[in-house]
Amino acid sequence: MCTTILVGKNASYDGSTIVARIEDSSSGMFKAKKFIVVEPKEQPVHYKSVRTDCEIELPENPMRYTCLPNVKKWRGVWGACGINEKNVSVSATETITTNERVLGADPLIEFEPDIIKKGGIGEEDIIVITLPYIENARQGVERLGSLIEKYGTYESNGVAFQDVDEIWWFETIGGHHWIARKVPDDRYVVMPNQFGIDYFDLDDAFGEKKEFMCSSDLREFIKKYHLDLSMDGRLNPRDAFGSHTDEDTTYNTPRAWVMLRYFNPTSYTWDGPAADFKPENLNLPWSMVPEKKITIEDVKCILSNHYQGTPYDPYARYGDLSQRGKYRPIGINRDDVLALTQIRPYMPDEIRSIEWLAFGCNVFNAIAPFYSNITKTPEYLANTTLTPTIDNLYWANRIIATLCDPHFSITLPDVENYQMIVQSKAHEILNKYDEEFLNNRSKIKNINEFLEKANDDISNFLKVKTTDLLDKTLYTASCEMKNGYSRSDA
Repeated sequence: MCTTILVGKNASYDGSTIVARIEDSSSGMFKAKKFIVVEPKEQPVHYKSVRTDCEIELPENPMRYTCLPNVKKWRGVWGACGINEKNVSVSATETITTNERVLGADPLIEFEPDIIKKGGIGEEDIIVITLPYIENARQGVERLGSLIEKYGTYESNGVAFQDVDEIWWFETIGGHHWIARKVPDDRYVVMPNQFGIDYFDLDDAFGEKKEFMCSSDLREFIKKYHLDLSMDGRLNPRDAFGSHTDEDTTYNTPRAWVMLRYFNPTSYTWDGPAADFKPENLNLPWSMVPEKKITIEDVKCILSNHYQGTPYDPYARYGDLSQRGKYRPIGINRDDVLALTQIRPYMPDEIRSIEWLAFGCNVFNAIAPFYSNITKTPEYLANTTLTPTIDNLYWANRIIATLCDPHFSITLPDVENYQMIVQSKAHEILNKYDEEFLNNRSKIKNINEFLEKANDDISNFLKVKTTDLLDKTLYTASCEMKNGYSRSDA
């Protein structure tokens, strides 16, 4: 259960392609995550899924890549997101929805943990079986598409593939079918756990494949099972393959509504009885041209959103409180990790890709950048344990969020100050190392070590400020304990 934003290069502040996704745990679960590098020698050749019986022979020439796996391996790798040596990223996956007609025509591979284990790939596998083998985003679509057609899947997922020029969004259809669409360069896309693509050009997909790709028999599949619901011949995949349920209107679409409202506040009327789009509208656009270019901070802000400024904010204290907490927020208690990949066209290949990371609940954390062309990651993000400790970022942020949530209004100033300080300093350190690399490229003997030092500088600063925020919020929460008393001991 996740939330994704894709930003085309002409819609971003610096010409970068930007992909950002929060990996969320299922209700009642919290998955500890870590940031690591996988070397070619560590990549399996014979791959076997943990959750299913699916076995895949992988190519023998993998590239090095970063990823964000689960610390507890009992459910598989769940790599979440990563960038490889060719500056290509994969974000996997956004859980999406489908309908009964699709599932009747191409059922998902039957699967139930510990009871039924059959073939098929899922979210646990996708980073490992795609990212080390692709040299651009389009190749990623082609590779995953062929794997889905061959092995099938037991769940519905959306996957982002990104390089310096393009972002492609891939969505599965039933057990063995799929479509993918290139994100328009001047647009951003919002994806909140629904089948998202709202227009598809089959002629292009079966022709030049400039902006659309799909499984090899999709045209026949649609016709045979009467899946195209359009009245004008303009295929809307959301209608054909997606769902329109009560769960969509409370769990999914309100997140799309608040994201579109944030980036296009004056393009439409979003509030009131005469609103062009309301939180429960099922026809919200998949993509829009933003009113201004989108920054890293914009993406972090909206992926921390809890409907502030609307009646649905769970932290609301004033006005009509009857709607408070009505919809599932983006920034939720079970956020595991926010990974934002920025691929910068104005930088040399060696320093082109940046992975911005935040662990735990996004309402109370800060996002920090890390170069991806490395052989090791900072200990503060790599050594995540299965037991709580303030020695790694994941648990420190989990503890901070738990302290702040019941004392939201009085801890908010410290949280906002922390976010501003960390993100400002992160930009400063990034700018420093970018400039040093550009000015001294020929003198840098080991580029990986140079970038690892930069990452350590960012991590060390992040640890100091995160520990400081923990100290402040612990003090505030301690003073607010219900067994407090104003009279001091003599």
